[in-house]
Amino acid sequence: MKTQEDLMHRREFIKLLGPGIYFLFSIDECLFGQQPRGMARGYPEDFNAYLRIGVDGKVTCFTGKVELGQGIIASLAQMLAEELEVPYESVSMVMGDTKLCPWDSGTNGSRSIKYFGPALRAAGAEAREVMIQMAAEHLKTPPGRLIARDGIVSDKSDPEVKVSYGFLAEGKTIERHLEKKPPLKSPEIFSVCGQSSPRADFEEKVTGKAKFAGDIRLPRMLYGKVLRPPAHGARLKAVDLSAAKKIKEAILLQDGDFVAVVHPLPDMAEKILAMVKADYEVPAIKVNEESIYEHILNAAAKDNVIEQKGDLELGRKLAAVRFEESYRTPYVAHAAIETHSAIADVGKDSATIWIGTQRPFGASGEIANAIGLAAEKIRIITPYVGGGYGGKSQIGQAVQAARLSKMTGVPIQVVWTREEEFFYDTFQPAAVVKIASGLDESNRISFWDYHVFFAGERSSQNIYSVPNLRTVSRGSAFGGPGPHPFGTGAWRGPGSNTNIFARESQMDIMASKAGMDPLEFRIRNLTDERMLRVVRAAAEKFSWKPAKTPSGRGCGMVCLDYLGTYVAAMAHITVDKDSGRIQVKRVVLAQDMGPVINPEGARMQIEGSIVMGLGYCLSEEIHFSGSEIKDLGFGSYQIPRFSWVPEIEAVLVKNFEIEPSGCGEPPIVGMGALLANALFDATGARIRQLPLTRQRIKEQLV
Repeated sequence: MKTQEDLMHRREFIKLLGPGIYFLFSIDECLFGQQPRGMARGYPEDFNAYLRIGVDGKVTCFTGKVELGQGIIASLAQMLAEELEVPYESVSMVMGDTKLCPWDSGTNGSRSIKYFGPALRAAGAEAREVMIQMAAEHLKTPPGRLIARDGIVSDKSDPEVKVSYGFLAEGKTIERHLEKKPPLKSPEIFSVCGQSSPRADFEEKVTGKAKFAGDIRLPRMLYGKVLRPPAHGARLKAVDLSAAKKIKEAILLQDGDFVAVVHPLPDMAEKILAMVKADYEVPAIKVNEESIYEHILNAAAKDNVIEQKGDLELGRKLAAVRFEESYRTPYVAHAAIETHSAIADVGKDSATIWIGTQRPFGASGEIANAIGLAAEKIRIITPYVGGGYGGKSQIGQAVQAARLSKMTGVPIQVVWTREEEFFYDTFQPAAVVKIASGLDESNRISFWDYHVFFAGERSSQNIYSVPNLRTVSRGSAFGGPGPHPFGTGAWRGPGSNTNIFARESQMDIMASKAGMDPLEFRIRNLTDERMLRVVRAAAEKFSWKPAKTPSGRGCGMVCLDYLGTYVAAMAHITVDKDSGRIQVKRVVLAQDMGPVINPEGARMQIEGSIVMGLGYCLSEEIHFSGSEIKDLGFGSYQIPRFSWVPEIEAVLVKNFEIEPSGCGEPPIVGMGALLANALFDATGARIRQLPLTRQRIKEQLV
């Protein structure tokens, strides 16, 4: 039951937006029980999927999701247009504005379509039926005789009897709910979804007109730079600001360890900061990129049993051959092209922050704690975001800008340099996986004992038919107490990159020992018909030829389930044995994500994931000494180059039997094992640690 306070909040919200027809929906009704795991707070009861039909018939959708380059600016608009029965071109998106949009937990995990999509579709369907009711009253025609199409409600038997959504909305602010919620369309009759609709952000981004947080300018705005310690956890012992204070227009600020420079010019702010002399006490942490793995294995943490069935001891007795392997993955940076950027305008009782972030509502609470305002007094506006990959969930630059704005009383912009970006990043955590497994006389897996250390449980679950298994996850992948000398966090496909690298490498090792082709071995140990369909689709497109490994051809494969999206990928590589250089020639990836909302957008996501995956597989690895980061730029930290890009073929496996699922992260998480398996097939070298650097390959080939 709504309280009087609830109703007042709703009325104030509607006044803010102006005239039009508004439809308010409860996400509890729309998600059909698909609440994301770990979501402590539910969506607001009244404003979960919110749309506005303007007097001109244009439709605005308000969502807490944000556009990171992944294309949901198109796909979400398509889903709304499909159910609302309006042209796709008439829908515009307002995204990530905490004053206008409903609360959202954040844009991550390839979950926008999967979780917000059903709510948005349900909103469109109910809005369509409400418009038909209103048209029936206006036209004095029974609702059963009316049909909605292209933003117009008309009589089925007399199309000239009609009224537009815009006309019905003119000068009115109306709230209606239906007693019975209308069903959603079946994918077989989609007319907007399933089409490769153009994205609204294309022209702005191609022409350079798109505004990111670093492009925004405000009156009286100044530029801030914050003193960065030499290592994580370092404590400021002494600071000398005297030289910096002599520079004209420089504002020097200090609050404990927080030391900053503010200036009207960004380059001058940086130069003045370099004049500040500081002495730090650096924590005595001895680990580096070589010793971290033993440190991780020895770290105390709770073991969580993720899955368990059968009898492991019985499985061991039934095994004709047993395997014990260990796999390692390093710290990896997000390395987004847009560094963390923000502008803060903090007043006495409120603040507005423009920030490139994946979680605007989470950001408002974090900034509120930093500057002593209530979260509801802080408005976050999210412009375009130049890549996130989990890294833009962290908002250190916005906290810096907000503190500086509060201290100076003027808007402050903070744009991190590439060095700051690498230093303050929360990396994919270094992790270890230990697997013991066995095959029976018929080359079927008899037991599987899997233990992952500090990568998290995602994708650790076994997808094969194994009668006796146990999967255990030790320690958290993100933040908190643990073995990591600096911050870790979500990195595109968190945990899955490590877990699938280990599992699919182990599968190839077993297939080779059994003298079986990797594809035939997986098919023998798979019973999931949906997965088998995806694997066969990839094999058909790739023209896979069965062979025992290593065959010398350089072909590898993987298959996986990432949060309900099924993937099978195959690759062909060549290896220069003198230099150790891998050249990926071709990748075929088949993906079943249910009904595809925007096919061309899906292919772009798959291609981008594969290319990004080349980096963490072949070169990306953070070097460090204790809590001091050694890689502070692209001079030493190498991301993929254009010359690395292979021929990529994406196969979208048709499946109308499930709801639409995620697209962006599933392709990347199998890349490590895919290339490691192809490397073994090409050379006989089995590398159990990412990345597959030239040096590691050369050492294995000696």
